Amino acid sequence: MQINTFEELKNILKKENKEIYEIAQEIECQNLCLPKEDFRKLIKKTLDAMKEAIKNGLNNLQITNGKMGGQDCIKLVKNYQKAPSVFSKLFEKILTYALATSEENARMGKIVACPTAGACGIVPSVLISLFEELEIDDEKQINALIIAGLIGKIISFKVKPSGAIAGCQAECGTASAMAAGAAAYLLGGNINAILNSIALCIKNILGLTCDPVRGFVEVPCIKRNPFMAIHAMTAVELALAGIESVIPTDDVIDAMEQTGALMSPSLKESSLAGLAKTKTAIIMSKSCFTKRYYSEHSNK
Repeated sequence: MQINTFEELKNILKKENKEIYEIAQEIECQNLCLPKEDFRKLIKKTLDAMKEAIKNGLNNLQITNGKMGGQDCIKLVKNYQKAPSVFSKLFEKILTYALATSEENARMGKIVACPTAGACGIVPSVLISLFEELEIDDEKQINALIIAGLIGKIISFKVKPSGAIAGCQAECGTASAMAAGAAAYLLGGNINAILNSIALCIKNILGLTCDPVRGFVEVPCIKRNPFMAIHAMTAVELALAGIESVIPTDDVIDAMEQTGALMSPSLKESSLAGLAKTKTAIIMSKSCFTKRYYSEHSNK
């Protein structure tokens, strides 16, 4: 069985009276030729890798390979130690966990690409923060990640999660939608709330460019992860309140596909436009300046 659209998913759930994770689990067990127990162990291993990346990133002061990041997470942690966020402890965790994971990726540390390495901090930061704050048990944690995976898979049937193909809307946008749908599930949302959280996420990130400075997945990629993680939670809060996307989820994905096709190739991971061609970025392209620039600014 293969589910290509969210409307198909909704119809199957209604027909079979099952949870989303159960349908996704059946599909993946069939595709991988694995019994359910072994598949869930595989998902647990993935979750453990996400948690490990966060832990490593929170305690690492190493500069990233491109010399443009690596210490922002520590700054944020120290700032919260002095003055807690005006929002909540959950907000603090989401931001710091997203930065920790994304910086770890830029150091070439071990992360989980979900759906890509450049967007690796979004799903883990949202889900693991919720796991901790809501004291979610292991089985439900696994269910949530299975749901996130199915969301990403359905989106990818129409739009490949690649900045080179459809811009960052297809990478951070898809990750944000995956996080939102899984978070809506964790917070008790029904299928309508889950689908609306996905639609709200994607429709408000359409056209996001992929314009990495110097070709590294660092600027603006690292800081984009915490922004998009909070973006996901905004969609969830709206959807759980009963606020709906006027444009259905599948239509929103169609719009993302069309938007990606219409975007200039210069704004799709080529580093030929956008932030990558600002005056500062051009100067930073000279490695000697990059080292000097970072050393002058890292301790401020």
